[in-house]
Amino acid sequence: MTLKDRSPSRDQEIELLVGADSTKKRVLLNSGAANLIRQVALVPVLVVVLIVGAFASPYFLTVNNIAGIAQQVSALAVTVVGESLILLIGGMDLSLESTYGLAPMVAAWMILPIADYGNGLQLSPFLGILILLLVGAVVGLINGFLIVKGRLNGFIVTLAMTIILAGLQSGIVKGATLFNLPPAFVWLGSANVGVVPVSVIAAAIVFVVVGLYLRYHRTGRAIYAIGGNTDAARAAGIPVDRIKIGVYVAGSMLAALGGLMEAGRVSAVTGTQGYGEGIIFQVFAAAVIGGVSLKGGRGNMVGAASGVILLGLVANILDLANVSNYWILAIDGFVILFVLALARIIGGNEAAE
Repeated sequence: MTLKDRSPSRDQEIELLVGADSTKKRVLLNSGAANLIRQVALVPVLVVVLIVGAFASPYFLTVNNIAGIAQQVSALAVTVVGESLILLIGGMDLSLESTYGLAPMVAAWMILPIADYGNGLQLSPFLGILILLLVGAVVGLINGFLIVKGRLNGFIVTLAMTIILAGLQSGIVKGATLFNLPPAFVWLGSANVGVVPVSVIAAAIVFVVVGLYLRYHRTGRAIYAIGGNTDAARAAGIPVDRIKIGVYVAGSMLAALGGLMEAGRVSAVTGTQGYGEGIIFQVFAAAVIGGVSLKGGRGNMVGAASGVILLGLVANILDLANVSNYWILAIDGFVILFVLALARIIGGNEAAE
């Protein structure tokens, strides 16, 4: 009887997927206390940041400010989920930041009239949103096919794609910013339910759904197995190539969704959204300080969400403290290094990889 024919428990199944080499590299989805420590490694840091923020400004802990922080990071958060999925299979995708800008730009371009720098089709905003998701899916499919089937270097492929997409984003509108977007198109990023932004609710749903999928669905567990030991996962009957390509598609679609949320938040799509803002650095920082391993096979959505929240809180504190823009990048870099060091102390070596 092969590994594929057995019906082991969830924890046993993961150990079978990594095969006889499990003493060197083992994917553990439910490793008790060690896994719990990795998930909450950033909690002490978040507590410290909240205390510092409370002292930095009396406005920091107000409902309006917290809601504003949440709305500002929700688009980034959804993109972080996409990058985290790709990191879990042992890959990376630099082009998510360009997908984040190009997908809403193409959709808005097809929705708006020529007078507003559109192409004149004036499509329904709902059809525009479908096109936005389709752009994300196509970009992810191309990346996945070139990397998985073409066996090209993932870093170089996605770097090239980043530049191509950024050029398309700027080229189709000649660098213009698209305003006058229809309410339905900007609703996800601009609407509120009471004091809670809809974008925050949407981001929370994405984190919960993806987290549950990774933990309880067979394909979700296979993603960890592929990142932990690709050869053993393939030997165990997992369709490695198909899942990898699917993850690249899902990651790009989430980046496109994040771009839609950002366009709604500012009620415009600029020629620099995504690539021009360099959001990929924030995306990687949030995922890595949240415990998602660059080596693949380890990490969870709780940690990724913690990384996003931490970056959002730090940025807000610096803003409230009127810190000069000249120093913000240096401070952000220091915070990332400090958090990684602290995460290693709290969660062990694996928490800082």
